[in-house]
Amino acid sequence: MPAVDPGDRRRRKPREAGTRAILDGLLDGDHAQTLDFSALLSGLGRRAFGMLLFVAALPAFIPIPIGGALSGPLVVLIAAQLLLGLRRPWLPRFIASRGPKRQSLARFERIIDPWLRRLERLVRPRLTGVLDHRLATACTGLLLFLLGLLLSLPIPFTNYVFGGIILLFALALLERDGVLMLVAWIVGVAALSTTGALSGGLIAAVQPWIERLS
Repeated sequence: MPAVDPGDRRRRKPREAGTRAILDGLLDGDHAQTLDFSALLSGLGRRAFGMLLFVAALPAFIPIPIGGALSGPLVVLIAAQLLLGLRRPWLPRFIASRGPKRQSLARFERIIDPWLRRLERLVRPRLTGVLDHRLATACTGLLLFLLGLLLSLPIPFTNYVFGGIILLFALALLERDGVLMLVAWIVGVAALSTTGALSGGLIAAVQPWIERLS
């Protein structure tokens, strides 16, 4: 068995903390405290877009009618920056100084923790070109832009669907997993196509009634 050069071990870059480890660190403290976005994104580097998307998806899972209306515009803002090729997210000061309470983040973490535990066995940093290439980043931005627009609209029973898809994008960015990003692309395109087809069918069905009334 060949000996391992100790120098190789020192040069090997340690794996970055996973999503659950990041969340555990953020939840450590007073649950009544508000975490502003600047604190949430601190030290995450290129993974900051993933964390911002993760937090942006939170309101979509709150059982209130305006949940999507709160999440959607922030997702669109993040998506536009990915389309433009920004390396780190930019937020207006009035948004950057705000953020979720630890209590809300903890409640959301409890909901998705079983899924995160399962995903952690599968996800890992790989195919990072799908995350870093300019065209791939633009594709991610375009899909998120369209999903954010749909999430903003008052379409019944879709907040959880679009919010869940946006979480896939967020986890792919946080975990640096290009394979998961490809899955998110496929699911995103399928959701957009299905929504478009259903909307077209609904318009076609309603149009004759509108013409009779007019």
